[in-house]
Amino acid sequence: MIRELGEAKKNLQRNGFLDVDIDVNLDLFAEIERLKKEKNAIVLAHYYQEPDIQDVADYIGDSLGLSQQAAKTDADIIVFAGVHFMAETAKILSPQKKVLLPDLKAGCSLADSAPPELFKKFREKYPDHIVISYINCSAGIKALSDIICTSSNAQKIIESVPADQPIIFAPDRNLGSYLAKKTGRDMVLWNGVCMVHEIFSLEKITRLKVRHPKAKVIAHPECEAAVLEIADFIGSTTGLLKFTQRDDAREYIVVTETGILHQMEKANPQKTFIPAPPNNACACNDCPHMKLNTLEKLYLCMEYEEPEITMEEELRLAAKKPIDRMLEISAQYGL
Repeated sequence: MIRELGEAKKNLQRNGFLDVDIDVNLDLFAEIERLKKEKNAIVLAHYYQEPDIQDVADYIGDSLGLSQQAAKTDADIIVFAGVHFMAETAKILSPQKKVLLPDLKAGCSLADSAPPELFKKFREKYPDHIVISYINCSAGIKALSDIICTSSNAQKIIESVPADQPIIFAPDRNLGSYLAKKTGRDMVLWNGVCMVHEIFSLEKITRLKVRHPKAKVIAHPECEAAVLEIADFIGSTTGLLKFTQRDDAREYIVVTETGILHQMEKANPQKTFIPAPPNNACACNDCPHMKLNTLEKLYLCMEYEEPEITMEEELRLAAKKPIDRMLEISAQYGL
């Protein structure tokens, strides 16, 4: 009976349905720690995960940090509390390890905005261009790219390319536009966006600033240009966190996904962090894909070692080349 129940849970997990009944008296934090030790597993969590997952994670970071951690860990199992492209990246860098994602439905609107078959045709229109792709993309897009970048190292990556070399930047047009202004490079941009950063309301943020005149506006570069123009500081998720730790302001309007506020509040308990409002009826801005992962799903994922991220070796090797190039450039600049 126990075995049959376990198989049923596995089948649910394979299909991305992890809403299996769990004993309410079970200490999930203790169970996850037990499973880490028993299975030599490591839990990597993005800043946008719910606070409970961040608190149980071995490493918390943004795309670059998570990529680097995935590459150097000696764990047998990598549990990636993030979205699908992040777990894919871990598998690309660590093919010998088992990579798990708590919910297979945890995708990414930005990654989905660039289907590889369409992007391949787009790239063929510009045969003399090299492709620099933001890490928030699928393995298929990575395989069609020359260099990968993150929001924290993108400017250095672009500046490492000779000035006379034309560039295609994909898939985020907002980040691409911001980088074009910062670097002075005339890049061809793929027309993709992140649903979270796309819907922040300039009008509502301006009104919020009136109510909190001493608050600094800090924003992720995936936001629209009009929002970035009123920001006091623009940076990657890690960059925003570090800024709040070294800056002397007491209040911040944070224009990115609300998950980062947990780490900001832990690092700066004496400061106030206000989530920037979107143009819908919500009071804050959450990524629905990131928030599909829960502590319960994380536990089940580790217990049954499902869902597992797998990949064809040809695709993995093709996608690894531009990531390796990114890590080489990052190391060169100490990023």
